Amino acid sequence: MRALVTGGAGFIGSHYVRQALSGEYESLADAEIVVLDKLTYAGCEANLAPVADNPRLRFVQGDICDAGLVSELMTGTDLVVHFAAESHVDRSILGSADFVLTNVLGTQTLLQAALDAGVGKFVQVSTDEVYGSIETGSWTEDHILEPNSPYSASKASGDLIARAFHRTHGMNVCVTRCSNNYGPYQFPEKVIPLFVTNLLDGGTVPLYGDGLNIRDWLHVDDHCHGIQLVVDGGRPGEIYNIGGGTELTNKELTKLLLEAAGVGWERVVPVEDRKGHDRRYSVDIGKISSELGYAPRVPFDTGLADTVRWYADNRAWWEPLKARAAVGSK
Repeated sequence: MRALVTGGAGFIGSHYVRQALSGEYESLADAEIVVLDKLTYAGCEANLAPVADNPRLRFVQGDICDAGLVSELMTGTDLVVHFAAESHVDRSILGSADFVLTNVLGTQTLLQAALDAGVGKFVQVSTDEVYGSIETGSWTEDHILEPNSPYSASKASGDLIARAFHRTHGMNVCVTRCSNNYGPYQFPEKVIPLFVTNLLDGGTVPLYGDGLNIRDWLHVDDHCHGIQLVVDGGRPGEIYNIGGGTELTNKELTKLLLEAAGVGWERVVPVEDRKGHDRRYSVDIGKISSELGYAPRVPFDTGLADTVRWYADNRAWWEPLKARAAVGSK
C-alpha cells in the first residue's frame, strides 16, 4: 500500500507521518509513505527527523499545484491524506493570493490527479473556521458554510471542490474539519507556540481585543487519530468534525500560559482586534464518535504542560524558525 501525504513536513502532517511510520495506525503498518511538501516557511524536514531513516518514507519537495509532479506521484497511490495548506489567518488578511492558489487550485490539482490515477481514497483535511462564528451550541457537519477570513474561505472552497468530485465522479472522498490544534512542532506564529516561545525569551505576548474570543482546543495526536479513523472507516462523500472538547477564551488560555512560564500579566500587551475576528468556534463531534468511535484522549492540562515542556527543551528547533520569519498570532 502507498499513501501520499501532502504537507507532511508541516505541523499536523508531520505528526501523522511520524505516527504512521511508528506503527500507530494498523492499516498503514506496512505502507510506503510518500510526503509531498513545498517546504514553505512553515514546513521543514526537521519535523520528520525522528523517522527520516525509515525505509518506508519517501520525501519529495514540490508544489501541489504542479500538475505534472502530482500526476507522477499519484501513480500507484492507494490513499491521499491532504494536509498541505496556507493556514495562518493573519497572513491571509495581509494577502490572500497564496491561500487561493494553494488551498483551492492545489486541492483541485490533487483531486483531478487522484481521479485520473484511480486512487482508492482521498481525505481532505479542513478546519472548523469554514463554518464562521457561532454564539451558542455547536456546528454539525450539515451547517451552512459562512467563512469570514480569506483563509477560511479558501478552505471552504477546497472542501466544496472535494465534495463535487465525489458527487460528480463517485470518488471516495471524505472531509475532516478540526478545531484549534496544539502540540509539539507547531510553527511559532500560532498562539500557543508564539506565546510560549516569547515568554521563554523574556518577551511579551499580544492579546487581541477584549480577549474573550473562544476556541475549542484539540491536541494534534487526537486530531491525527481522528483522521485515521476517517481513513479507515469514513463513508464516501461524508464530512466529519474532529474536536477536543476544551473551550477557552483567549484570555483564559493566556492565563494558563503565563502560569506555565511562571510570569504575570505584565508580559501581556493588548492589541487591536483582528479584522473579521470570529467570536467563537465549537464543533459537534457526535457523528465521528457514533460512527467511528472517536473520543479525544489527551487531557488539555496534560497536553498543554507537555507542549510547553517540549518548546522549553527544543530551542534548537524553533529559534531558527523565529529568526527567519516574521511571526504573528492566530
